[in-house]
Order: sequence, then structure tokens, then C-alpha cells
Amino acid sequence: MNTVIDAHRRRADRARQVADVLRHQVLGGAYPDGALPREEQLSRDFDASRNTVRDALALLVAEGLVERVPGVGTTVVTGKYPHGLHRLMGLAETLRDHGEITNEVRAVAIVRPPAAVARRLGLDGGDRVVYVERVRHLCGLPLSLDLTYLAHDIGEPLLGADLGHRDIFGLIEELAGQPLGAAEISLEAVNADPHTAALLETTDRAALLMVERLTRLADGRPVDLEWIRFRGDRITMRGELRRTGSE
Repeated sequence: MNTVIDAHRRRADRARQVADVLRHQVLGGAYPDGALPREEQLSRDFDASRNTVRDALALLVAEGLVERVPGVGTTVVTGKYPHGLHRLMGLAETLRDHGEITNEVRAVAIVRPPAAVARRLGLDGGDRVVYVERVRHLCGLPLSLDLTYLAHDIGEPLLGADLGHRDIFGLIEELAGQPLGAAEISLEAVNADPHTAALLETTDRAALLMVERLTRLADGRPVDLEWIRFRGDRITMRGELRRTGSE
């Protein structure tokens, strides 16, 4: 292998390693005043060259996490909000310590669901569902685009509810007379299409975190199927996994 190319790849690998640790520190609040250490200090902390540190910081700049200003240094642009995966909660419940969640309700309608949605909700082919589309804001800034399908008997009473300021989860529990029980969830990275980018006030093809969640009542009945597109620069998913045994 060409030694120059090999050295370049090693530096890129090392920069990525440094960036991963710095990202974790930034998101974890390790720099409460918003200022990262100088390059010289970071070089010592990571036992890495100045060029490697610069490359690592450039990665974080490209993500929109930090900015670099000559004569000032590297500062945090914005933190990400932690969304826990260890409990089934609505967004307002999850982020209540970080500010007020408000909802821009873009659509509420009784519709015939796609066949795949009907199957996931355990419905017959002729059953209708209630479709709700919202852009959700935290402290006035767009955070997510939520597309929700609700079983008809659960969703229809919500047509007159205050969906602008209430979590759907809380409303479902009130209507059903029982708590929510569990949810099946999947996460993947997607890019924003132009329409979604405009709604979330981000750039075309920006990184989004897509969450698909099927939520059931405590009795096991599926009642809520949703696709949530989070702005990737404003949310981070956190949870705790336990290994209870080995195969």
C-alpha cells in the first residue's frame, strides 16, 4: 500500500475516534460554558497530533455541533436534547425539563389506512383510522414531524381535543380508561426531502432520525402507529441495555 495514502487513512481514522469522544462530551454537558479546550490541550488529552485534532473538530463543525472562530476558539453551537428509550413516554413528558413542547397540527382526518397500516393495527380491511400530522416544536424551534395513525374508536374523540398542547399518549389513556403498555420501536437514519426540510426549517438532504413506533394499550391492543422524523442536529437517543443471560 502507498505509505502516503496509508498515513492519510490512519489520520482520518484517528480523527474520527477523537470526534466520537468529543461529541459524547459535548452532548453530555462536559463544557457548560460552551468553550472547548484549545487544540494544544486536546492534542495532549487525546495523545494526537494537532492536525488530527483539527480534522476531528472539522467533523463536528460539519455536523453543526460546534463552530470555530479565529481568535476565539471552538464553541458549542447548540446542544442536542436527550430522548430516553427506557420508558414509553410522549415527547412533552420526555423533554419537560428542557422547555415547552407545542404542536402545529397540519392535518387531522378520518381516512382509509394503507393495508400495511391496517395490518399493524390489527384492523379489518374496511376499518377507518384517524390520521394526525403535526410539526412539533420545542421552545419555538421545530424538532420533529410526526405522522400518526390511530384506531378509529380511539382517534375519533381526539378530533375535538387540544392537539396543539397535549401529548396524544395522555389523551389515549384518558379515552381508553387504561394505561399504555408497551411499544415496538425501530430507528434509522434518513435524509430530509425538500418538503420535510422546509417544515423542519433545515436544509434539503439534512440528516434526520426516523422513529417508527407501534404502541399498545396495557391489554395488548395496538392503537397508535406513527412515523416520527426528528431533526438529527437537535435530538439524541439514549437508553440502558442489560444483559440478563447468555446463550
